Amino acid sequence: MVTRFVNNLMYSGKKSVAFDIFYDALSIVGNKMKDSEVQPLDVFKKALENVTPQVEVKSRRVGGATFQVPMEVRPDRKISLSMKNLILYSRKRSGKGMSEKLASEIMAAFNEEGAAFKKKEDMHKMAEANKAFAHFRF
Repeated sequence: MVTRFVNNLMYSGKKSVAFDIFYDALSIVGNKMKDSEVQPLDVFKKALENVTPQVEVKSRRVGGATFQVPMEVRPDRKISLSMKNLILYSRKRSGKGMSEKLASEIMAAFNEEGAAFKKKEDMHKMAEANKAFAHFRF
């Protein structure tokens, strides 16, 4: 799972740089959470779990109208979406370097806050709001 995350993190095939960023981020998380008994890798796994969406909406054209149909997310897509959101919102954060931004986004996701967690909540709200169109599933 870590390798898959790092593959999403890297630009232009720079895997060693991506691994350095990831491990630096985990060490920052470890330093900031010294008082708790949780290991940095467990914090990362819990953060990923917290930003993993269960449902999403997909556009479906029926007749002349387009409906947002709630669909359950496939297990492999769940992991991909959570990793992509964590990386995307880490890049958008303000901070010194990417490892610092990633560490703060991981800690925010661990505490069930931050932009990646908000994205998951928004996806769930959208699916709940469009629950009436669930019979258009394909």
